[in-house]
Amino acid sequence: MSESSLPLLEARDVSKTVRGPEGTLDILADVTLAVHAGESFAIVGASGSGKTTLLGLLAGLDTPTTGSVRLDGHALEAIDEEARADLRRQLVGFVFQSFHLLPALTAEENVMLPLELEGRDDARARAREALTAVGLDTRRRHYPAQLSGGEQQRVAIARAFVHGPRVLFADEPTGNLDQRTGRHVADLLFALNRDHRTTLVLVTHDATLAARCARGVELMEGRIAAPAAIT
Repeated sequence: MSESSLPLLEARDVSKTVRGPEGTLDILADVTLAVHAGESFAIVGASGSGKTTLLGLLAGLDTPTTGSVRLDGHALEAIDEEARADLRRQLVGFVFQSFHLLPALTAEENVMLPLELEGRDDARARAREALTAVGLDTRRRHYPAQLSGGEQQRVAIARAFVHGPRVLFADEPTGNLDQRTGRHVADLLFALNRDHRTTLVLVTHDATLAARCARGVELMEGRIAAPAAIT
């Protein structure tokens, strides 16, 4: 198998167990999946099915109790948090249901932040390009409180892809938006996937949104219920 045919993202027999006041709780069990570069991939399931936990493991925000997760060939459970954080900075962007913008920074400054943390001297120029791409160039000096929910999510998307990530993780990205605004935000995510070949991993309970992805899985009580559920 050539290197180019290897999955960009892979989970093998992944399980996640946590301890609670009433004993151990199995959140995920024996999850196996693979996502190739440039794909759009949906993870669907009811609330409490383990979707967000799985996303956290795939992104290296947490490590599995058993099994292996590989991102761009790196076994995430085999490296420490500092090394995982370095990989995330290089390869990963995040969009969440909550926008996570810093209220004291303008839209432009919020988008600049990850580049400034890397010491990039072109942070402002790249932030403006990213905001233009999401249709917010004229709003770049506005603070989050001066933006609508849809505009804040577009700022979050600009921040997520400003450093050119290979994979974008989106966790219920339209969950706090009305239907029309949510559709526009979804269009932006799929345009990134299409135009920049950014791999999109989308966690959602919205079947219509999930159906826009090329492939996906359905989780049910922490297990893959239907590997080919998304068509």
